[in-house]
Amino acid sequence: MTDKPSPALTYTSYLALDEVLAAQRPRSDEHDEMLFIVIHQVYELWFKQLLHELDHLQRKLEKVDTAHCVRTLRRALTILKVVVAQIDVLETMTPRQFTSFRERLDAASGFQSGQFRELEAVLGRRDARMLKPYAGGSTAHERITAAMSRPSVFDSFLAYLAGSGYDVPATQLNRDVREQWEGAEDVQRVLVQVYRDDAGPSTVADLLVDLDEGMQEWRYRHVKMVERTIGGKAGTGGSAGAAYLRSTLFHSMFPDLWAVRSDL
Repeated sequence: MTDKPSPALTYTSYLALDEVLAAQRPRSDEHDEMLFIVIHQVYELWFKQLLHELDHLQRKLEKVDTAHCVRTLRRALTILKVVVAQIDVLETMTPRQFTSFRERLDAASGFQSGQFRELEAVLGRRDARMLKPYAGGSTAHERITAAMSRPSVFDSFLAYLAGSGYDVPATQLNRDVREQWEGAEDVQRVLVQVYRDDAGPSTVADLLVDLDEGMQEWRYRHVKMVERTIGGKAGTGGSAGAAYLRSTLFHSMFPDLWAVRSDL
């Protein structure tokens, strides 16, 4: 007796399109709710890919693999540009169109995006308040906690510089990675030398600056989109809306890379 052959792989089955295309479940009959759902689901897919790329980046940094660090950072930056550009699509929805289905969102809010909070943690944010929206033991709570407990992208960059022959202070290489990095003059002196050498590590450093700038651009475009859509109203789920988002603007993830600009 022979086993039945398995069904041939198809475009639909490989991409699990039946599941993906059934994941949009509007709670109203309003035309614009579908756009709102699709945009935010696509955001979450891109956040997933960014987390995948940054995990790869950290492994390549720790192996001092400059070529693959550069390639991975360029991919992450391109993805981030797409994420920012999607706001243009969301802004085709007028305030009245959003209001037509907003009350159906109940307590749901973008502030509850566990993947975005995990992304912030991977990039160096250490803030227990990020965990408040998530129940203890939930997947989001565990992933964010884990990300805040291991080396950030900048910690991996310092290991990369040390592996590239730079005299990164041992106290910084062995720091408690659960603490927020606020910048350090001894690291900044190393970065000045990195830029003066103008070799592979300086290229990686500048791509990290691009990543930092890209995240700040995302925050700016996001806050303006919220202001354009709901003005000064509270956000869904009782969040502070645009007021909170404005407070996050111009916060550098990699402050040392900005601090050294005046010394170059």
